[in-house]
Amino acid sequence: MKSKQLHLLKIVCISVGMVFTLSQIGCSSEQSSSLQEETEPITVGILICMTEDTPFFISLVEGAREASERYGIELIILYAHDDPELQGNQIKELTRQGVSAIILNPVSDSVHPYVEEVAGRGIPIFTIDRSLACTCIVSHIASNNFDGGRMAGVYMAEVLNRKGNIVELTGTPGSSAAIERGQGFHQAISEYPGINVIASVSANFNRQDGRVLFKEVLTQYSDIDAVFAHNDDMILGAIESAKQAGRLNEIYFVGFDGIEEAIDALENGELLATIAQRPKEMGKIGVETVIAYLSGKDIPDTIFIDLALILK
Repeated sequence: MKSKQLHLLKIVCISVGMVFTLSQIGCSSEQSSSLQEETEPITVGILICMTEDTPFFISLVEGAREASERYGIELIILYAHDDPELQGNQIKELTRQGVSAIILNPVSDSVHPYVEEVAGRGIPIFTIDRSLACTCIVSHIASNNFDGGRMAGVYMAEVLNRKGNIVELTGTPGSSAAIERGQGFHQAISEYPGINVIASVSANFNRQDGRVLFKEVLTQYSDIDAVFAHNDDMILGAIESAKQAGRLNEIYFVGFDGIEEAIDALENGELLATIAQRPKEMGKIGVETVIAYLSGKDIPDTIFIDLALILK
């Protein structure tokens, strides 16, 4: 049985990407106010792939709201509950309402046709957190998910002394976040021939799925050294199952997102590490990027928000 290492809570490996603000893009709050005085009021639709009670997206929306209040624009926020058809209909509805722009957190690439149609009508589309393989996207605002997955893999290899059995809980199939985090993680651990991924299971970024599926994995494998989950909700579900099975102290757990409950799990020693995103900053910069674009400024194709590896 392993004894988990105890450290002070700390943040390492900061500055994976570059954070852009309106001043860097070239649009100040004064310019934004001037823009609204001279044109029609700005309404921005924000489409979230999951539910309104998902911790990551609560923070993202909070940041977007703060920015919208500061610049005096209206937000319409809709949640797709992981249903691509519902999100497609929401895209159509925002088009009918004549929004100035859409910030899209896509369920999966299956919403691509809806996005193409909207872009063809002249409504600018921005993606946030999850990307979409579409040339019509103005800009993508997100963490560098590949680098985050790689960061998790490198750290896990160090903790395991470069050998051991790992279980991976993956996100929603087809989503860019799941694909990129998985690719980065697998690239990192491929450098260590003594490390084996003995199971890779999709838990759809969902805590309940993570709990149920990892419970099944525990019955199948007696020798599990570590678990990496593509988000904190799944890893927290896995921790619950490990507790119930009496195997919590045998396994290292690493998550992704840095939500409040994950930080609590770090502090009490249940979670080894999480790759912290900054969803509130992501939401704020998403709205600021839309304003800058609508004011005629040049916008980068991709805007990365800093990541950090949070340890205890």
